[in-house]
Amino acid sequence: MLNIGRFNELTVLRQLPRGLQLDGGKHGEILLPKQYITDDMTLGSKVNVFIYRDSEDRLIATTQTPLAMVGDFAYLNVVDESPVGAFLDIGLPRDILVPFSEQSHKLEKGRKALVRIYLDDSDRLTASTKLDTFLYDTDETQVYKTGQAVNIVVGAKTDLGMKVIVDGTYWGLIYHSDIFKPIGRGDKLQAFIKRVRDDQKIEITLEQPGFARVEGLAGDVLEKLKAENGFIPLSDKSQPDDIKKMFHCSKNSYKQAIGTLYKQRLIRIEKEGIYLVE
Repeated sequence: MLNIGRFNELTVLRQLPRGLQLDGGKHGEILLPKQYITDDMTLGSKVNVFIYRDSEDRLIATTQTPLAMVGDFAYLNVVDESPVGAFLDIGLPRDILVPFSEQSHKLEKGRKALVRIYLDDSDRLTASTKLDTFLYDTDETQVYKTGQAVNIVVGAKTDLGMKVIVDGTYWGLIYHSDIFKPIGRGDKLQAFIKRVRDDQKIEITLEQPGFARVEGLAGDVLEKLKAENGFIPLSDKSQPDDIKKMFHCSKNSYKQAIGTLYKQRLIRIEKEGIYLVE
């Protein structure tokens, strides 16, 4: 089955002056233009190609990797406006349309938009800024557990924090107090489930909850100590902002980390900072 808007492994059927004809099954032969041909592409061989429709609505193959594929959420540049909608640069010869009916707000050339990629009724790559259409607000089926690693795409800023897209399926929230490094709209990151609330809404944290995170942070502190000739001017009494600037973590996590190193007799903690034990 051919997956339009994604990568497919297709067989080379024949070669023409303009490129290779690939076996698209019930969709017929699909052209791979000659600029994408490599020496290992021979008759009968398999090639991994991205399939989309060109400006004449013909299926076309490319070895280029687009900025996003069907089912993805992506933060893309608005490169043109037209009577039918706005066009985004998706990293292919043909830009992708966001129809007016799929714009939650008017898109302007020169700006960026967080969108979900899908296929319209004619199997053309299309995008939508109406993200709520594609996402669940709550984890009603209890998919997630505290501490579970997830992939997120950063969405809009709110009064409470940053809304994020969790595993391309759910809305989640990172509270301002849990943001210890710069993040912005469209950023793709690994994060962790902080908790699923009683109302099934998902809270996200950039730090791994529990001792596993402390172990990792303790290692970071130890490496930093070695790089700084055995001294860091941060103690358990230091200001949270100073700790955040150096280690991108909360003061509580830092205290737990240096407590772990202290118990292992690897450091000593003084008022002015911590020292590596020789």
